[in-house]
Amino acid sequence: MAQFINKREDVVIEAVEGLLATSGVPLARLDGYPHIRVVVRADWDKSKVALVSGGGSGHEPAHAGFVGVGMLTAAVCGDVFASPSVDAVLAGILAVTGPAGCLLVVKNYTGDRLNFGLAAERARAFGLNVSMVVVDDDIALPDLPQARGVAGTLFVHKIAGALAENGADLDTVTSAARHVIAGTKSIGMSLDTCTVPGSPKEDRIPKGMAELGLGIHGEAGVEQVDFSGARSAMAAVAAKLKSTIGETPHVALINNLGGTSVLEMSVLAHELIRSDIGAHISHVVGPASMMTSLDMRGFSISLYPASREELAALGQPVGPASWPGLSRVHPVSVVALPDGLTPIMPLPSEHKPTRDFLIGCCNVMITAEQDLNALDAKSGDGDTGSTLAGAARALVKAMDRLPLSDHTQLFRAIGLELSQTMGGSSGVLLAIFFAAAGDGASSGLPIRDALKAGLARMQEIGGANVGDRTMIDALSPALDALHGGLKAAASAARAGADRTATLARANAGRAAYINAKQLQGHADPGAEAVARLFEHLAG
Repeated sequence: MAQFINKREDVVIEAVEGLLATSGVPLARLDGYPHIRVVVRADWDKSKVALVSGGGSGHEPAHAGFVGVGMLTAAVCGDVFASPSVDAVLAGILAVTGPAGCLLVVKNYTGDRLNFGLAAERARAFGLNVSMVVVDDDIALPDLPQARGVAGTLFVHKIAGALAENGADLDTVTSAARHVIAGTKSIGMSLDTCTVPGSPKEDRIPKGMAELGLGIHGEAGVEQVDFSGARSAMAAVAAKLKSTIGETPHVALINNLGGTSVLEMSVLAHELIRSDIGAHISHVVGPASMMTSLDMRGFSISLYPASREELAALGQPVGPASWPGLSRVHPVSVVALPDGLTPIMPLPSEHKPTRDFLIGCCNVMITAEQDLNALDAKSGDGDTGSTLAGAARALVKAMDRLPLSDHTQLFRAIGLELSQTMGGSSGVLLAIFFAAAGDGASSGLPIRDALKAGLARMQEIGGANVGDRTMIDALSPALDALHGGLKAAASAARAGADRTATLARANAGRAAYINAKQLQGHADPGAEAVARLFEHLAG
C-alpha cells in the first residue's frame, strides 16, 4: 500500500521535524539525531516537576503532540512501534529535570519498561529525583498478568500534567498518576490492521468481522466478532467495559486509532452515549485522534471515574492543540425551524391501491441500493443508491401522512418529503419534478402531461438534457413513450439508460468531472434507477 513517506529509516526524523516546524507551541528537539529524538518544551525553566513520556512512534499525536504547557515536558520518540533507547530516554530526563524532580509515564510494554526503567536508574545516579509509573489500562486480555498500556495513558498525562503545572511536588504528582492508572479501563476495536511503513500489510480481519481488544501496535485482539454497524460494534465494547466499572459517573476518552473518519467517530460517540454504559458517562474527551496505531480503522474507549478535582484537572487549558478538551455530556438541543420553512402538508387520506403502488416503487429503490452505489462508484462518489434508498425508506415511513386519495396533492406532498429527506442535487431535482407535476395536475393536465411538465421544470432549473448522461436520458424517453403503455415506457427507459454507457462525456452532474475512460461502459446510475422503476411498473 502506497504511503506518503520517503525512506522508511527517515520517517520518524522527518515527522518530528514537520511537527516542530509547524507547531503553535514553543517546542525544540535535542541534538543527537538520528539516534536521539527528543521533543522538549522550549519555554521550560525546570522550576516545576517535569513529565516525560514516549515510546515507539506511529501513535501520533502521542507523544510529541502532547508536549506543552499543562501536559508533557518532553517526549522521547523511538522508531515505529519500537521503544526508544536508554540513552534517548536519559537525554530527555537530563534535559528537563530540575530540583523539583521528574515523573516518567510509561506504557506497559517490555521494551518501554526496561529502557525507561534503566534510564531512571542512571538519572538517579546523577543525583536527580526521578519516579516512574507504568500504565496498564487495557482490559482486553483479563488473564494477562501484565496488561498493556493504551489510550488511557492520556488521562495520566493530563491530570498529572495539570498538577505539575500548578506547582505540586513530585510525590503528589506521582501518587495522583498511580491513582488514575488504577481506575482507568480501556478497550479498542478495529475493522482492519495497520500499515507499518515499508512493510506488507497483514490481512488478518475478514470482511464482515471486527477485531475486539487488539493492541495499538496491531497485535491480535481477544476475539473477532461479527460486524453489522456502529451500534453493534459499540455494544460489544460497552459490554466489556461494563463488567469492570462501578455505578459512579465516568469520563470517556473516545479515541480514533488513526484511520476512522471524523464522521464515523461522531456516529460512534452517539452510540456510546446510547449504549449500556452511556448512563454512567458524565463527560467526554474527544472523539479525536490521540493514541493512534498509524492508519488503523478502529477506535478505543477509555473510562475513568474522575473526582471533582480530577475533572478540574482534565478541563484545565493546555498548550498542545492535540488535546481535544473535556466536554460535559448533555441532551441534544433542538430549535424549531424558522417561520416559513415548516412545510404545510395536505390532510392525509387513505387509498390502498395508491399506497401499494408507492410502496412497490420504494422497494425497487431499496433493493437496488448496492447495485446503484457500485455503478455510481465508477462515475461519481458511490452514493446514488443510498440516496435513493434513503428517500424511499423515508417515504414509506411517511405514508400515513400522505394524501393518497388526491393525486394532485400527492405529487406536491411527495415533493415536500423528498426536499427534506433526500440529499444531494438529485433530491432537489426530484422535489422540483414532483412539485411542478402537482402544479400541472392542479391546472387540469392528465397525469402523463403533468409528469412531463415536471420534467420540463426540472430540466429548466437543473440544466440537463437528453444526451448529458443523467437520469433525464431514461426519464424523458419513458414519459414520451408512456402514451403507448407502461411496457413501451419501460423499454424506452431501458434503452435510454443503456445508451448512457456509450456516452464518453457527461455534461451535467458529478460525472462531468470524470474522464472518458472511466465513464465508458458504465451506465449513469440515475438513469439506471429510472429504468428499473419503469421495468417494475411494466411488470
